[in-house]
Amino acid sequence: MKLSQTTPFSQRSWYTANTQLEHLHARYTGTGHADLTKYDWITHQHRDTLSSIVGHPPLLSYLALADGEAIGRTKFEMTERMLQPCGPPPKKDED
Repeated sequence: MKLSQTTPFSQRSWYTANTQLEHLHARYTGTGHADLTKYDWITHQHRDTLSSIVGHPPLLSYLALADGEAIGRTKFEMTERMLQPCGPPPKKDED
């Protein structure tokens, strides 16, 4: 028996897993990658949440009612918040 047959991650399975991961990243943009910072990841999460709320009218109505605001006003505020949901980006370290 060859060593390559006994290893759990052969070259072929690695290629398949890597291709599936690339497909996942291409299909779902919020899944991230190796160079994604914490700020970028949390920004994606907040934008996804806000866009989901704006895109589902019953949820938008519920939040507008809970805030005591009009539905249009709540939708506008959430859309505005999507620009920088976590505030301005942190300053990058100069290497």
